Amino acid sequence: MQAALLYDKNDIRIAEVPTPGIGDGEVLLRTGSASVCGTDIRMLKSGHAFATPEKPLIIGHEMAGVIAAVGAGVTSCHVGQRVCVAPNYNPTSSKLVVAGEGHLDPGYRALGIHEHGAFAEFVRIPREAVMQGNVFPIADHVSFAVAALAEPLACVYNAYEKARTGPGDVVLIIGTGPIGLIHAKISRMAGAGKVILNDVNAERLALARTLDPGYLTIAGDPGAELHRLTGGAGADVVITACPVAAMQTRALELAAVNGRVVFFGGLPKGKSLVPLDTNIIHYKQLTVTGTTRQSLRHFQKALDLVTDRVLRLDDLITSTHPVRDTVKAIDAAAQASGLKARIAFDL
Repeated sequence: MQAALLYDKNDIRIAEVPTPGIGDGEVLLRTGSASVCGTDIRMLKSGHAFATPEKPLIIGHEMAGVIAAVGAGVTSCHVGQRVCVAPNYNPTSSKLVVAGEGHLDPGYRALGIHEHGAFAEFVRIPREAVMQGNVFPIADHVSFAVAALAEPLACVYNAYEKARTGPGDVVLIIGTGPIGLIHAKISRMAGAGKVILNDVNAERLALARTLDPGYLTIAGDPGAELHRLTGGAGADVVITACPVAAMQTRALELAAVNGRVVFFGGLPKGKSLVPLDTNIIHYKQLTVTGTTRQSLRHFQKALDLVTDRVLRLDDLITSTHPVRDTVKAIDAAAQASGLKARIAFDL
């Protein structure tokens, strides 16, 4: 099969590799669509501990396709079934796993991060992931391209629960890439009175307005325009959907009294020590939190929102590539060209 293997920093190679075999309790997925994530960009540009010249890694963790084979003892899915797969699983149990938050367990594993992922024609789904319930059936009307986006949607849903966005809230989203726009869609679903998108990229702000003319967009520093739009009150919810330290500092200043601030976008290694004025948190009574990854509950909720047509995600996909052009797809995403790029396979 063809696969995109990460060997080292800035070293992805397309190669013919053996189709993975599966053991008892495992599942073989034939990939239909695998979308590019910011994590893939970071792994390519910065390197990754689990991708080495001695042991290269097939990356890609947003995936959907068809079950090609099942191992002995598998009863939860069958050959020919259309599915998407949550990438995070737990090899062993723990208090966090029992609490339904295994994605936060230090010993978690993820397809495309620790194990071979979806930028390949076939993916082996480990026994622990199958038993945990990571393989989700998808309805006939949901495309593979959209089903693969259940993963980033689930991550955003996790943040939505922490932000507690409700009817009438003013939501400021800093960063208008695919993740920022999913935050915008969720905020609109929750009844936000104003959904304000902020970015330095004029092209992405223009794309955002084509998705929903009701989005308010601000280029550059949002302070003055946010002040005008809110009568000086600020935003009830501020979400940093960008890896920029200065915007985490700024987020506190932009939040309203009793506001909620969510640090969604992680920061590059070595740049995560950020000055925060704790008096702003204190005197505004702000709630400041962060979220990462998603639980299986979040994943199921995200898939339900797509299946029930509550949220539309297909309009986020702006480019489709064969696996041989994986580097091109990741580079396009890194350069903020368009929105969501995906790797597609013929089924």
